Amino acid sequence: MTKVSLEGQVAVVTGAARGVGELLARKLSARGAKVALVGLEPDALKQVSDRLHGESGFWHADVTDHEAMSRVATEVKERFGKVDIVVANAGVANGGPFVESDPVAWRRVIEVNLIGSAVTARAFLPVLMESRGYLLQIASLAAITPAPMMTAYCASKSGVEAYAHSLRAEVGHKGVGVGVGYLSWTDTDMVRGADQDEVMRELRQRLPWPSNKTYPLGPAVDRIVAGIERRSSHVYAQWWLRGMQGVRGYLPGIIGAVGQREMRRFEPRLKGVSTGLVGAGGAADEQRQQGISP
Repeated sequence: MTKVSLEGQVAVVTGAARGVGELLARKLSARGAKVALVGLEPDALKQVSDRLHGESGFWHADVTDHEAMSRVATEVKERFGKVDIVVANAGVANGGPFVESDPVAWRRVIEVNLIGSAVTARAFLPVLMESRGYLLQIASLAAITPAPMMTAYCASKSGVEAYAHSLRAEVGHKGVGVGVGYLSWTDTDMVRGADQDEVMRELRQRLPWPSNKTYPLGPAVDRIVAGIERRSSHVYAQWWLRGMQGVRGYLPGIIGAVGQREMRRFEPRLKGVSTGLVGAGGAADEQRQQGISP
């Protein structure tokens, strides 16, 4: 596919305070894009913005808040004159057995990852239609294959995958491209936060290769940038994820059988598994819910 130069384009990145969002903002800026950063942590967003190569700005907003995101969309267009690219990257995660999970944390994963993505698209699609732009929805390996102890995350990422595929068919004739980005376990605060729980870490290590590895952030984000430049329908942050598409129909049955064995093995230790939001991003989201300033 033909690459589109990012020079002078305006890109919005949600969840931009750290991890994939932060590095993506830096790499887009290095290629000449003007970048609008959106997230819950204004101090961290300001630090990211100050380090970018070119023009940028940051907006403090909860992606699940439609009024706030609509305001952001209006202000970003007023600031930069247009919006060409939107990356719906904001996300949180939790783990642990579903029956014993924290219902508030479980629901929040769905709200941020799925509802927040839809709110982001609803706010920015009018300006993307004006520019005939591109929306990239960040999903996950969790959209392709189920995993025990990750019910909320798998549900949310399966949801955003299906939602984005449906949206592509709706808005393509208006010149808007819609892509889905897939990442396996990548070295971010979220993954490191999940790995702090011994059971979750051991379960992940028992996954078959290559899904049991943690992959470096830089190459993953380079692949995402390349997908944005090509306005790709599918963007794979690790090379082997593309091959998973061809076998995904078999995975629920396989995981269902193997997962039962693993759960039986770990059952005596499951009571101690943390069920709250993980990582620094999860902590920032919990502070927002408690009304504490980041």
